[in-house]
Amino acid sequence: MANPKSICVYCGSSDKGRASHREATLALGETLARNMVRLVYGGGHVGLMGAVADAALNAGGEVTGIIPQFLKDMEVGHGGCTELIVTETMHDRKQQMAALSDAFVILPGGLGTLDETFEILTWRQLGLHDKPIILVNIDDYWSPLLALINNQISENYVRAEHQRLYEVVDNVADVLPVISQLLVDD
Repeated sequence: MANPKSICVYCGSSDKGRASHREATLALGETLARNMVRLVYGGGHVGLMGAVADAALNAGGEVTGIIPQFLKDMEVGHGGCTELIVTETMHDRKQQMAALSDAFVILPGGLGTLDETFEILTWRQLGLHDKPIILVNIDDYWSPLLALINNQISENYVRAEHQRLYEVVDNVADVLPVISQLLVDD
């Protein structure tokens, strides 16, 4: 199995979601650190974003946060990151997150998480990268999105083979084994 060196995690900036989402987020951060996989994420100290970073840092992991200046100015930047990269724009942020990562893991989140998810899926569809993308479907959180994609396939707006752009797992314990296997298969 090929272990990734760096994984980008997309997740919410809110603390108002289910406790199980937060628990899974903490478990993922700890797992990345224990396996010496650098966490790359949006650089915030709030919500699930802050939780995954704190969990990785508390377990001795390396964390690279990438945040645009305007968000840092709102005092949401995580001051404890191993490295905090400040960008000019959201687009620069997403480009750097993608460039620094071997794979992408998507946890529950809001509109920003959806934006990042669709962009990284589209970039893979267009051949701009060929890195694994894993949706973690905790408590069926992503099931409505998966149903929408199936509807898009049924309506002939998305090709059925584009379901291979991503993998779906139900818990964070499966994330690293699936990514490692996908990296070997490539």
